[in-house]
Amino acid sequence: MNDTLILIVSGVIAGSCPVLFAALGETLSEKAGVINLSLDGCLLLSALSAFAASYQTSSLMIGFLAAMMTGALVSLFLGIMTLYFRVSQVALGFVLSLFCRDLAYFFGNAYNRLQGVEVGPLPIPFLSDLPVIGPSVFSHNIVVYLSFLLPCALWIYSDKTKAGLSMKSVGENPYAAYARGYNPRLIRLCHVIAGGILTGIGGAAFSLFLKAGWGRPQGCEGTGWIALALVIFGSWNMFRVALGCYIFSFLQIMGLLFQQWFSDVPAQVFQVAPFPLMIFSLVLVYFTNRFSETSVGRNQRKYRLFFLTARFLSKPAPSHLGKTFEP
Repeated sequence: MNDTLILIVSGVIAGSCPVLFAALGETLSEKAGVINLSLDGCLLLSALSAFAASYQTSSLMIGFLAAMMTGALVSLFLGIMTLYFRVSQVALGFVLSLFCRDLAYFFGNAYNRLQGVEVGPLPIPFLSDLPVIGPSVFSHNIVVYLSFLLPCALWIYSDKTKAGLSMKSVGENPYAAYARGYNPRLIRLCHVIAGGILTGIGGAAFSLFLKAGWGRPQGCEGTGWIALALVIFGSWNMFRVALGCYIFSFLQIMGLLFQQWFSDVPAQVFQVAPFPLMIFSLVLVYFTNRFSETSVGRNQRKYRLFFLTARFLSKPAPSHLGKTFEP
């Protein structure tokens, strides 16, 4: 029983790491008012950059730096084109995702099925010796430990610092921020790039330890779209987005276990189950929120649970999300 519990908890924590970096990076970008739909392709291209750079140099640090640079460049291009040349954020992001995916597979042919370096575990002294919780939580690598701290760090940044408050202001009302002397375009561009850097780390996590190596398919296809959905599921709140990442990872791990426990059921059922469940949760959040806004949902005590659930789960998107700004 303990071995199964350790397997599940450890798998959930490690499996959530890449999507958590990507989703929190996208949350940062969207809080500033920019939708980055290139996440899926950016993750794939960053995974290739990390593996290729680390394979050529035998250095994990260079691999992660290459992935971060890839994510930053993709986001920089999207930010400049959408913020300064007023190209549609949705259209460009979608096309850029497909372009990055094809680019990754084109340049990745030379690295198919090669054995590269991997990020090794770094157990925390004393804590890793604790029963059950030690091998489950404190026996991972440094990237996973950073994913524990990232939601709290981004929450402090966005809610407790001047730079973070300016980020939220340009996402809600860039004209008011401009009147107070801020440069909304520059602030947005900086946070889009920061989100791309976090996405790059998520891509490196795929190819350097979660699904180490490079091949076609790589295994992270579709993760970017899930990260986008998790931002909405988490209502642009850092901790709720992180919680959604862990829930999605848990569904994936349980799908693998159910394949073993229920061998008579086609494996494809469990492989695709997390995706419709995430869609169902988004629909549930939407309708719960809409119901709570009605007079029935607000006034009748028997519907109070729906109202409280909606207040916990739902929060409106930044007011100027996806909209252009003209000084």
